[in-house]
Amino acid sequence: MARFVFRAMLIHVFKHPTRLIRWTSSNKIQFEKSIQDRKGKGLPKKFPIAGVEHVILVASGKGGVGKSTTAVNLALAFKANEKEKSVGLLDADVYGPSIPKMMNLKEKPEINKQNLMIPLTNYGIKCMSMGLLVDEKSAIVWRGLMVMSAIEKLLRQVAWGPLDYLIIDMPPGTGDTQLSISQNIPISGVVIVTTPQDIALLDVRRGTEMFRKVEVPVLGIVQNMSLFLCPKCGHATHIFGKEGTKKLAEELKLEILGDIPLDITIRETSDLGHPIVVSKPDDNQSSIYKEIARKISEKLK
Repeated sequence: MARFVFRAMLIHVFKHPTRLIRWTSSNKIQFEKSIQDRKGKGLPKKFPIAGVEHVILVASGKGGVGKSTTAVNLALAFKANEKEKSVGLLDADVYGPSIPKMMNLKEKPEINKQNLMIPLTNYGIKCMSMGLLVDEKSAIVWRGLMVMSAIEKLLRQVAWGPLDYLIIDMPPGTGDTQLSISQNIPISGVVIVTTPQDIALLDVRRGTEMFRKVEVPVLGIVQNMSLFLCPKCGHATHIFGKEGTKKLAEELKLEILGDIPLDITIRETSDLGHPIVVSKPDDNQSSIYKEIARKISEKLK
């Protein structure tokens, strides 16, 4: 029976093609408008995080570019630059939380009278991470909905305020977490971290396009591991490439906020839980992070 009906429909279309054309032409505008209306109604409303003035995302198109190290040192740089300001750091990388180790945090958060988790504090920074809620050696094997629920709790069920800046260390890529955070809370801007390598820069383009589509201001690019300075002779080697980031930034009309070299001290201090901005505040690399933070603060005024 179904086959007969389908055949009859085809015969009708071929015998009277103008009728199909007339229907398509006369209803096209109305149909597209209804789709746009449904999309508009389906967009979630953005609700601020209580007591937080600025939310700054630190994102990357791909993993392994030093995004978490950059997020930690930027948070510390904000605090170093503006001592009177309060700064928080949220680890939104549920599957690979690294903030607890870098910030030398091991305790479980306590619960206040309002049934909110109290963020742990070190180096003057309020911190929260899924790594503080689960065993360090446990693998988090969750589907997307569970991850979104966890992110919502880290945003809404933590006593963040009062904060001038909340730095969010995002997971790599352009997936559910990025969209959920971008569409549910007001974001002051996003900083995209990359290496000069061509394959990393491809993902910078995708990440920039995604954030612009969801109307999140892209504050600029941090070029990590920009070059390697030999500690013995001082020779500079551009291990991951040289001009790629500059060309892409010009094409995307973005500012390169700073160039951070491939430096063993940055890696060692992060692994020890004493990031370079606090352990070696007068080091040249610390000055780079502080300058990046200063530029971001200026953009938010």
